Amino acid sequence: MAKFKYAAKDQKGRSLTGVLEAENQNVVVEELRRRQLTIISVKEARKEDKGGSFGKKISSDDLVVFSRQLATMVNSGIPLVQSLDILGEQMENKEFRHIILTLRDDIQTGLSLSSAFSKHPKVFSELYISMVKAGETSGMLDEILDRLAILLEKTNNLKKKISAAMVYPMVVFSMAVIITSGLLIFVIPKFREIFGMLGNQLPLPTVILLAISDNFIKVIPALIVLIVILAFLFGRYVKTTKGRYNVDSLQLKIPVFGKMIQMVAVSRFSRTLSTLVKSGVSILTALEIVAKTTGNKVIELALDKVRANIREGKTIAAPLAEAKVFPPMVVRMISVGEQSGELEKMLSKISDFYDEQVDIAVSGLSSVIEPIIIVFLGGVVGSIVLAIFLPILKMSSMLGK
Repeated sequence: MAKFKYAAKDQKGRSLTGVLEAENQNVVVEELRRRQLTIISVKEARKEDKGGSFGKKISSDDLVVFSRQLATMVNSGIPLVQSLDILGEQMENKEFRHIILTLRDDIQTGLSLSSAFSKHPKVFSELYISMVKAGETSGMLDEILDRLAILLEKTNNLKKKISAAMVYPMVVFSMAVIITSGLLIFVIPKFREIFGMLGNQLPLPTVILLAISDNFIKVIPALIVLIVILAFLFGRYVKTTKGRYNVDSLQLKIPVFGKMIQMVAVSRFSRTLSTLVKSGVSILTALEIVAKTTGNKVIELALDKVRANIREGKTIAAPLAEAKVFPPMVVRMISVGEQSGELEKMLSKISDFYDEQVDIAVSGLSSVIEPIIIVFLGGVVGSIVLAIFLPILKMSSMLGK
């Protein structure tokens, strides 16, 4: 089977483009005629047109806008094929436009929207596909798509907040490395001749600093190679189940950061599970999907145990308490939600609460990290300056005598 790009006009004179998979060009022509389209051109798609090698990456923002606009069109009674055609034509991202038009073609051949989405797993997650499938089954596709857009938007905003909080520390740390490297490579060697006047009477800090400066350039290539090797080995280790579990477990124990990681995971778990349950997805399927989207192997395995216990007829709250991953307050609120029959509402309240807690934690993190970095940077640069001036002060005292 090959893929063929086509350009055609419909009965209203609108231009259409897309891709069809067929045995040969004649089959594509027959299919386009069956759709009562006026064919302009049909040619085999080049390899670079098969999705992913052109255009920019499909962002979460693109997916949010797509979901919200599709929800609006479906709610307005516009047929899916026509909706996707409109969205595809107005999409600026070439790669996403190609995918949307492929979705349109798949639906025209009789596939459901969720089945068409499932052919693009790198763009539409299992969560996305499951919710769309639930929306098709319940006849609430527009509402489900709108919920998806809200869920993706809030998840995306959470990621942006955390990324923004880490930008300042990374910039300051990078500046510290650059300044220190510049002093060691360019400034310290110029003082060597001055220090030579003191012979072997240099202070110990200055001797250490000169030794580091002399060997710094020689060590850099070996240091870069070592970092690359360690990064490669760490990447391989993290890809293993045990390695991922150990790293994620360690992350939860890191002072300050561990608490924030836990809050983010709880917020994501609560909001995603609430959205899935509200959308009509079965609790076992919902927990399976949520486990894969938590971003933490420790919590994922805990949720797998929860699913196993639920199959045995237990409640959600009891196995969550046994897992000892979620805060007691979360477990109690889920228990109340189960007993009152309002689990999705309680989960939504939990996610709202932890979203606020993450905001507070991010603000507090910036306040804590800033003085630490300033002290670190001042300590490094101050130590270098002190090591430089100690001999000069010693020379001044000798000349004064």
